[in-house]
Amino acid sequence: MSSVNKGLGKAEVKLKWDPSPWGRSPHHLDIIATTYSADAPYGRPVYVVHHDSRSPDGTINMPRHSETGQGFGFVEAMVLELDRLAPTFARVVVGVAIHQSTGPKTFGDISNAGVLVIEGYQKLLEDDFAQVAGSTSTTVAEFTRDASGTWEFHAMIRGFDSDPVEFTAEMGSAGQS
Repeated sequence: MSSVNKGLGKAEVKLKWDPSPWGRSPHHLDIIATTYSADAPYGRPVYVVHHDSRSPDGTINMPRHSETGQGFGFVEAMVLELDRLAPTFARVVVGVAIHQSTGPKTFGDISNAGVLVIEGYQKLLEDDFAQVAGSTSTTVAEFTRDASGTWEFHAMIRGFDSDPVEFTAEMGSAGQS
């Protein structure tokens, strides 16, 4: 367990959803993380991490990925080693996007979808995407580093209507709803 003074060290974001009905194109969701520098915490991402990549220093990676939702429980996971991120980083935003390659899909079209953010055994966030049911992508979490270097978690459920590529450019911007 982390204490308030210690801040966050290593967080995990987990994603689940039911596979699409028999005979239909698979639902494909992805966890995406964007990192921002201390010089421009709401500017362009320094780098983006998703299923085909990891952070250059290995501090953010995806040990589990699913393109169909098949499996038990949470079928996709991203690990963020915040305590190892270089001091030049002040913000990390994590979101979930639905691939739109087989036609438009929103979170309302995906059954049993959910996200869980944990640090060790402490649950930081659990959400079923109901408040963003009409969206194609959503942010879920924001991790910020304060002046003392301590990482903090902020729930950030904000729906977007963009494909995964567009989403990575806009997910960390200020003032979205």
